[in-house]
Amino acid sequence: MQKPEHHIFVCSSFRVNGDAKGVCQKKDSTTLIQYLESEITDRGLDALVSSTGCMNLCNNGPVMMVYPDNYWYGNVDEEAIDEILDALEDGKPAEDYIFVS
Repeated sequence: MQKPEHHIFVCSSFRVNGDAKGVCQKKDSTTLIQYLESEITDRGLDALVSSTGCMNLCNNGPVMMVYPDNYWYGNVDEEAIDEILDALEDGKPAEDYIFVS
């Protein structure tokens, strides 16, 4: 497997016992993952998407992190994903959604 240019992590609110109990999951982060993967494919971006356990940033949920750029995004929805991917294609952060953890 070739290393992707970007690895995007999306919080799915899973806890150690396996239950999804958090803001991100309640705000449909799993549906956002499907949308994100579809947009990445449609745009031809070299990116891998992974769901994560709880990132402990619930006040900003749904939360998404782009590696290796170290961009952390909060309150992500489909509109935010579009803007984040536009910015990613331009090699910069999407300032409207970025936050410092």
